Amino acid sequence: MGTPNLRSLVDAEDIEAVWKETERLLRLMSPQLDLAPVRAGFQDMRRLFAGRYPGWRACNTEYHDKQHTTDTLLAMVRLMHGAAVSGTRFTDPELTVAVLSAMFHDSGYIQAEGDTEGTGAKYTAFHEERSAVFLAGYLKERGLPAEFPAQSEAILLCTGLHVDISRLSFSSENHKLLGRMLGAGDLLGQMAARNYLEKLLFLYREFQEGKVAGFVDEFDLLQKTFAFYGETHRRLADELGGVDRYLLPHFRARWGIAQDLYAQTIEQNLDYLRRVIDQGPEKYRDLLRRDGMVERLSRLYVRGPR
Repeated sequence: MGTPNLRSLVDAEDIEAVWKETERLLRLMSPQLDLAPVRAGFQDMRRLFAGRYPGWRACNTEYHDKQHTTDTLLAMVRLMHGAAVSGTRFTDPELTVAVLSAMFHDSGYIQAEGDTEGTGAKYTAFHEERSAVFLAGYLKERGLPAEFPAQSEAILLCTGLHVDISRLSFSSENHKLLGRMLGAGDLLGQMAARNYLEKLLFLYREFQEGKVAGFVDEFDLLQKTFAFYGETHRRLADELGGVDRYLLPHFRARWGIAQDLYAQTIEQNLDYLRRVIDQGPEKYRDLLRRDGMVERLSRLYVRGPR
């Protein structure tokens, strides 16, 4: 297989491949798990982001998009599997509510059908709460257990960067662990994405619309990404309980690889970011070539600040 990397194991940009791996890991954790609710949830998540879910518009945030959701889902299920092979026992309801929470953790960026002003980025400051409300309604519509909405809310709110997890109410220690895993998966999934650096240019636009202060322009955001990584590293170790430690047992058990490929990939992204920043504020975009994203940005924001 050559030198292992995340994409050589599962192409995270192939949504069917992501589902296939999610299903496989769930089966490894619980061979008897009823996959129908999570399979339906995965399809409903796809419909929601595509604008085919009744009452909701298509996703129009370019950073917090469907790919980010599936990146988060895959990272979280890997963490769960790593914990399982390390001796943690998750019940079938715990597996189900955790995976559904990951699938809809950013549904709060989706605008309702009659909401045509701006994009979903305007909800940045409180999108976690909107996501929890959407998911609670979804779980009830699907006839899932009555305790799922409250459980999913606590799990989902762990993705808030400034949330004090100790103040959240969890049904069990396992639910708290799963919340920490979703918080970790959210961070690791985005920072290890193949096109993470290109997508940061869109994140700046989302921050502008969402009135997130602290960034002069997109180059400033790129420069401050190193500080964000430092904060991420601290949050993983402290607030999120160091759950990223479960990645190594996952990769060892699933693939026979004794490496944390997320940590490796994030370091590679940061190394390349240093090269990008070294180009200076006039030429940094020249090194951001993946997926035609810079060209797309230029089309969408012809006169927008850089």
